[in-house]
Amino acid sequence: MEASPVRTALVTGGNRGIGFEACRELAEAGLGVVLTARDPERGARATERLQSDGLDVRFERLDVTSDDSVMACAERLAADGVAIDVLVNNAAIYPTDRFLATSEETMRETVETNLLGPFRTCRAFVPGMVARGYGRVVNVSSDIGSINAGIPGPAAYGITKAALHALTRRLAREVRGDVKVNAMSPGWVRTDMGGPGAPRSVEQACDTLVWLATLPADGPTDGLFRDRRPIPW
Repeated sequence: MEASPVRTALVTGGNRGIGFEACRELAEAGLGVVLTARDPERGARATERLQSDGLDVRFERLDVTSDDSVMACAERLAADGVAIDVLVNNAAIYPTDRFLATSEETMRETVETNLLGPFRTCRAFVPGMVARGYGRVVNVSSDIGSINAGIPGPAAYGITKAALHALTRRLAREVRGDVKVNAMSPGWVRTDMGGPGAPRSVEQACDTLVWLATLPADGPTDGLFRDRRPIPW
């Protein structure tokens, strides 16, 4: 029997929190992992921690707010013969202002990171997935972006996560072959963003993420999930 190919996952914002745990768990699941971060020193340190545990992880600098940075990363990987099979769009920022107190600068920065960031990485890596006939895209989102729930919480964050849901649904309808595009809500997680009082661990958050990243051919696509169950958009 022919051995299954080793898949490679790229995780944005992989130097801490959910992104770092996702890199660990995906590598433990047998994938090669490209940990990306915009800060090269922090990204390299995070990668070294995982490598010291014997995990197959490499670091690449990638700033999702810069199309040049995203394309340069994609070009470096292609030059090294690295094909990205799994894309985890995790990098995000969380401004806490209410709508009428949100500045145009804050909204623009949030859109650049939380919406245009995944847009840029999908444009860079999903065409290769389609060409090879296999891919998994996991957009790390939030209940705060649920239109069904009224987009509760901070304005810029919620609006951009709702837009990320629209991106997920549109892309899922455009790809073909065994390429699946889903979003997931990790819940309120104990990270730098979520704070120490959050009820959920990064391990709990990443269970659904890793599940979506390693779905079988008959798995779901075009969905928003929490704890492996679909939730309303």
